[in-house]
Amino acid sequence: MARRYDSRTTIFSPEGRLYQVEYAMEAISHAGTCLGILAKDGILLAAEKRDTNKLLDNVVFSEKIYKLNEDMVCSVAGITSDANVLTNELRLIAQRYQLNYGEPMPCEQLVSYLCDIKQAYTQYGGKRPFGVSILYMGWDKHYGYQLYQSDPSGNYGGWKATCIGHNAPAAVSALKQELNENELKTLSQAEDLAVKILSKTLDMTKLTAEKVEMATLTRENDKTVIKILSNDEVEKLIKKYEKIEAELEAAKKEKLGLKS
Repeated sequence: MARRYDSRTTIFSPEGRLYQVEYAMEAISHAGTCLGILAKDGILLAAEKRDTNKLLDNVVFSEKIYKLNEDMVCSVAGITSDANVLTNELRLIAQRYQLNYGEPMPCEQLVSYLCDIKQAYTQYGGKRPFGVSILYMGWDKHYGYQLYQSDPSGNYGGWKATCIGHNAPAAVSALKQELNENELKTLSQAEDLAVKILSKTLDMTKLTAEKVEMATLTRENDKTVIKILSNDEVEKLIKKYEKIEAELEAAKKEKLGLKS
């Protein structure tokens, strides 16, 4: 049945589905995992770095995380070339607003503006949806710290914690178990939680700093501070998690030994 309706991006199926949008979402589900956690004192983005050719020059230090303006950062999952187009557009939108009004663009307004563009690519013929989902973290004077997610359909929403990309449902389920309904962790706790979630959901035997990219957004002296964690800092977080897990495992075995 789908074959009659998936050759055009703008034709609904009898079930009311747009297959091209669903195909775009499927492409994202095979991309590297990205998760975001909103904390009391900042926001964290963590992303899986897929294996790339070792012959590539490492001049570009960031593969999955992009700075948009002084108050916003995003992480992408999906087709990288599509992501480059959208992140460039986000930067232009933010700069035009700054030039016109003399102040940074509010976070949700920037996300909404880009989602209008995304939605247009699902409505007009001769175009295909962007195969990218984006996580945005930012701060503005209206609502403080904010975490958003947008999809190829143009839909977006604000989150306390969320995940996109490969194994996203498993990661979201784990985040639900770790976070109570109204609980916001500190940034340090969010970093530990991100390492825990990634170690359980990524398809690898051992989590390493080379496989993970992490960035934080905080406020210091009335200025937004955006920091991409170095490999050494990520490695410390991973070793901290492994130590805690080893202690818990040892305690569990000791308890079972006493019971027997």
